[in-house]
Amino acid sequence: MKKAVFLDRDGVLNIEAGYIHRLEDLNLIPGVAKAVRQLNDREIFCCLVSNQSGPARNYYPVSHIEALHQRLCNLLEIEAGAKLNALYYCPYLSQPEGGINPEFTRYTTWRKPNTGMLVAAAWEHDLDLQNSFMVGDKATDVDMAHNAGCQGILVQTGYGESVLSGSYQHHTQPDFIATDLAVAVEWILGNFN
Repeated sequence: MKKAVFLDRDGVLNIEAGYIHRLEDLNLIPGVAKAVRQLNDREIFCCLVSNQSGPARNYYPVSHIEALHQRLCNLLEIEAGAKLNALYYCPYLSQPEGGINPEFTRYTTWRKPNTGMLVAAAWEHDLDLQNSFMVGDKATDVDMAHNAGCQGILVQTGYGESVLSGSYQHHTQPDFIATDLAVAVEWILGNFN
C-alpha cells in the first residue's frame, strides 16, 4: 500500500475566490506548484479531494468543474512540472445545506467531513490512509482526515486563519498548522517514514 498526500483545492492549491465562474479566475497560490513537485519527486501519491457544490446550487454544470480542474493541472505542469495523480470532488449537497438542483441534491458520504472521497481513492489506488496526510484550509478538511485515520494539516491560506480565530466553521485540532502548502510539504517530508 502507498502513502498519500490529499490536497483540498480552493485556498490550498488555488487562491480562494468563492465559486469560480470564469476559468481565468482560478490562479495558483505562489509556491504550490513547487511544493506539489517536491511530493512528485519523492514519488508520493498526490490526490485532490474537494467539495464542489456549484452544480447542486445551480451555479454551473459539472463540466465547468472539470474545466477548472484541467486549468489547475495545466498551471501546475507549466509552473513546475508538477502533477496530481488523481482528482476527486463532490458536486452534491443536501437540501438543508442549500442544494436545489435535483440531480445533485442529496446526502452523500463523499461530502467532507465524511470520508467517501478518501475511501474511494484508497480503494482505487491501494493507498494506506493510516499513514497518509490531508492538507486543507477548513475544519472539515481536518475532520475528514481524522475520521479516515489520516493526519490533518491546516494551512493558513484560504479560510485557515478564520478557522484558527474561531470566526469560520468550528474549532478543530490539526496535527500541524502551516502558513501555506510549501511549509506543510516540508513538514510532511520530515514526517514521512
